[in-house]
Amino acid sequence: MLAEEERLRELRCGLARNPALPASLGEQLTALGDASVCLELADRDDLSGDQIRLLARCGDAQVVIRLLSRGLLRPDELDRFDPLVVIAMADIAPIPEDWAWRLAASPDPAMRGALAAATHLPAAVVAALADDPDLEVVAEAARSPKISDTLAERLATHPHLSVRRAVACNDHAPSHVLVALAERRAPAAELCPACDGSGHWLAEHWSCDGRHQDALHDLDYALTLNPRTPAETVSRFAVHPSIHVRWRLAVRTDLPQDVYRVLAQDLIPGIRGDVAANPAIDEALIRAMADDTTYDVRRCLAHNPAVPLDVLAELAESAKIGHTLLPRIAAATPAEISELAASSVPAVRMLLAARRDLPSQIIDQLAGDRDAKVLNALATNPALSEAQLRTMVAAHGPRVAAKAAGNPSCPPGLLVLLAQQTPPAQKALRRIAEHPNAPAEALLACLADEQARRIAASHPALPAQMIIQLLTDANTSVAAAAAANPSLPEAVMHDLAASDDGSTGTG
Repeated sequence: MLAEEERLRELRCGLARNPALPASLGEQLTALGDASVCLELADRDDLSGDQIRLLARCGDAQVVIRLLSRGLLRPDELDRFDPLVVIAMADIAPIPEDWAWRLAASPDPAMRGALAAATHLPAAVVAALADDPDLEVVAEAARSPKISDTLAERLATHPHLSVRRAVACNDHAPSHVLVALAERRAPAAELCPACDGSGHWLAEHWSCDGRHQDALHDLDYALTLNPRTPAETVSRFAVHPSIHVRWRLAVRTDLPQDVYRVLAQDLIPGIRGDVAANPAIDEALIRAMADDTTYDVRRCLAHNPAVPLDVLAELAESAKIGHTLLPRIAAATPAEISELAASSVPAVRMLLAARRDLPSQIIDQLAGDRDAKVLNALATNPALSEAQLRTMVAAHGPRVAAKAAGNPSCPPGLLVLLAQQTPPAQKALRRIAEHPNAPAEALLACLADEQARRIAASHPALPAQMIIQLLTDANTSVAAAAAANPSLPEAVMHDLAASDDGSTGTG
C-alpha cells in the first residue's frame, strides 16, 4: 500500500511539473496538501498571485521557503511565526527585530546556529549569539556577514580554535584580524575539535598533543581561502606542511610570481595542476610547466586562458583534452582561427572545431576533414547543413552519431535515421530523446533504451496514447516523466489528480 501511495505521489509530482497543467488543476493539487507536490508546484513559472498565496497557506515550511527564495513571496506578506521560515527570510531581507530575538532565545541550539548564519541579522543579535553557551552557535556568529570589527577582534582570540577558524573564513572580517590570526599574535588557544572531548567528527581524523597542530593547519587553510587575507600574508604558505593549504594557495590569483614558481615545483601533481590552470601565472612559467611529465598538469595548462597557441598546439597532442572549448581557443582572433584550421595536427583542428562561432568558410573546411575526432567535435555546430551532417554520419556512423543527434539543427529525418541505427548508439538515443526536432518515429525507437525512455516520456511529440501507456511503466521515474508531458490529454490529467491509486481511467 505504501508503495502505491509513493508511486501516486511521484506521478502527481510529475503532473505538477507539466507545462500544460491548467491553473484549476494546479489549485486542486495544492489542496491535496502533499508537501512534495506543493514543492514542485512552487517551482512553476506561471503561478498567479492567488496560486502563490494558496501554496503559502497549504504548503509546509519548505514550500514557503521556496516561494520566498524565488522572489514570488515577499517577507512582509508573512504574518505567522515559523522558525524555519523566519530563518530563510533572514537570508533574503531584514526580519522584524522581535522575531530575531525570539529565535535567538530558542532552546534548540540548531535553530540559534542557523539564525546566526543568516545574512540579514541585526548586529546586536549577532553579538548576543557570539556569547551563546553552545560552541557551534558561537562559531556561526563568527562567520556572520554582520560581524563588527570589534566582535571579530574578540572572537579571533577565543579559547577554542573552531571559533578562530570561523573568523578566519569570514570575508567580512577586517584584514588586520586575519593577519593577526596568520601570525599567531593572540595567546595560544586552549582547545580544538581533537582535544575538547566533544566527540566532534574531526577528532576521528585529527590528533592533538596539546599544540593543536591539525587544527592550526585548518585555520591556515581558511585564511588562504579568504580573499580578504592579504597576498603577502598567505604567500608564506607556499611551503606549508599541509597539502590542503598549498593546494588552496595554488588557485589564488593575487600572488607574486615567485610564489607560483615555488608551487609549480610541488611534489603533489594536483597542486601543480592548479598552478598550471591559474590565469595569473606569467608566460615564462607557462612554458616551463609545459614540460611537466604529468598528464593532468599538462591538461590543466591547456585550460589556462593565457597559454600561447604554440604551447597549446604541443599540449594538444599529448594532453587528451577532449572536445571542451578551451578559453584560449574561444579568444582566438580571425587570423589565429585560420592558422589553427590549417594545422597539420588533428588534435589542434579538433580543439578549434569545438568553437560554435566559426566563420562559414572555416566550418566548411573542417566539415571536409577526414579525421573523425575533428568531425565529432564539429558535429554539434548548428551552422552545419543537413547534407554535411548526413555525410559525417555516413562516413563515420556511431563515432559521430551522438554528437550529430545533439546538434540543435539536426532535422527530423536524420534523427529518425540515427535512432534506427543497428546496433543502436545509446548516447545518440538519449540526445534524440531530448531533441526538440525529434518526431514520434524517432522517439518510439528511443523507448528501447532505459535512460532514453525516461527522457522521451516527457517529449511533447510522443503520441498521446503512448504517453498514457507510460503512466503505468514499471519504472516510476518514467511514469512521472510521462505525467509531466505537455501532450498528456487534459482529461487524463484530471483523472490522475483525482484518483487514489494513480490509474487514469483511460484505456
